Amino acid sequence: MAEAVEKTADLSGTQSAAILMMLMTKEEAASILSRLDPDEVQRLGEAMFTVSDISQEQIESVLDNFTSRARARTTLGFDADSQIRGIMELALGADRAENVMARITPVAHTTVLDTLKWMDARTIATLIENEHPQIAALVLACLDPVVAADVLEQLDDGLQPDIIYRIATLDTVSVEALEELERLLLGQVSRVGATNGGSNAGGAHRGGAAEAAQIVNNMSDGEQRLMKAVSKMDKSLARAIEDEMFVFDDLNDLDDRNLGTLLRAIDNDILVVALKGAQEELKTRMLGCMSKRAAEAIEDEMSERGPMRVSEVQEAQKQVLNIARKLAEGGSIMLGGKGDDYV
Repeated sequence: MAEAVEKTADLSGTQSAAILMMLMTKEEAASILSRLDPDEVQRLGEAMFTVSDISQEQIESVLDNFTSRARARTTLGFDADSQIRGIMELALGADRAENVMARITPVAHTTVLDTLKWMDARTIATLIENEHPQIAALVLACLDPVVAADVLEQLDDGLQPDIIYRIATLDTVSVEALEELERLLLGQVSRVGATNGGSNAGGAHRGGAAEAAQIVNNMSDGEQRLMKAVSKMDKSLARAIEDEMFVFDDLNDLDDRNLGTLLRAIDNDILVVALKGAQEELKTRMLGCMSKRAAEAIEDEMSERGPMRVSEVQEAQKQVLNIARKLAEGGSIMLGGKGDDYV
């Protein structure tokens, strides 16, 4: 079996799973796919195309590897419902067994939130556009940030800042709150796709400044307008979101002209400390935007200072980011990769 592992070493786990799926009947493969999340289905589907030209020897290796792994696991849980049903029928007879199974078999719930993952952004926006902003915020916090941003952009411009504010101030959501959300959306979701309803998830951490920042970062436009509106509602919260939206390493996205303008506005003492915690690529780019003499002076001072506390470095980097934001507000530089700044 060690040979099988070696032969499949150049295949990813997803590719091995894709090979196994393609060896199944369509019905068997469909049954497995129905239990996966949308992103898992997509990754598996993509992997199927990459292994369509695989050799017979590799197929046998994948099968051998799977068999060896399967033997190492207990089979107690495999096809448990079928096994239990067979025991009940043998003990009670078919009719009585059916009655007992109806009472004891757990209901496999598909939650409303699970169903939303399969919907397009326009449909989700339609479902929540007339709901309270807190409901909309909770729904968006449960979605992938890219999808959430798409949904947000399709809602009324006036609602967007309030929803982002509520996402940023969300914390742990109770089971009761999730169940209430399920009840509110269940009737509407059933119009576009059937679901058994019911929540099988416990309380979970949703939202926060980082989640709000990811959603705003994925908007195609309008983030500047939105963040200004959030700032009017709560300036410190808006700054917390901005801190998550634009971090020190993002300075590497600036072109040389903008980076040079920023560097000229930063005191050398601050820059020396900030660069101590920078990624090597960013550090090289920043030094490359300076004169040879200035870059050597910065490097010498960094060496002389030796190790520094992480808190010192983080504070210096925040000061650099604050300067960058002020320059962006004044139109001296542009931040971000979409041709628009964040503030």
